[in-house]
Amino acid sequence: MEITGRITADAVVATTKSDKQVVNFNIAVNDRYQTKSGEKRETTEFIRCSYWIGSGIAKVLTKGTLVQIFGRISTNAWQGSDGQPKASLQFHTSNIKILGGGKRSTAEQTPQASNGHAPTQDKNDDLPF
Repeated sequence: MEITGRITADAVVATTKSDKQVVNFNIAVNDRYQTKSGEKRETTEFIRCSYWIGSGIAKVLTKGTLVQIFGRISTNAWQGSDGQPKASLQFHTSNIKILGGGKRSTAEQTPQASNGHAPTQDKNDDLPF
């Protein structure tokens, strides 16, 4: 599965009890459409993402960066402290392509994506979200 969206906050690297590192980040995916009556609507879906292959990529996964991610999606459901049902989407990322935007790290290093190649960047970022 492939999803393209903007990162909503800088990525965070977490370490598990077994000393494995995971990069956690969230993306927003906008959808614009027109109803049969001609009304224009826009929706935004927020998706939690995890990347287990390498933590170096976290340096470029900064707020506002447009990314194309590849992997599989799953759902999480639970009951909140208020007793109401809650749900979220979790994207298990296997490859990340940087498309542009966002802020760069001070080191200006481009980490390797899971396919062994440096993520590409598109300087012509003209998407409206």
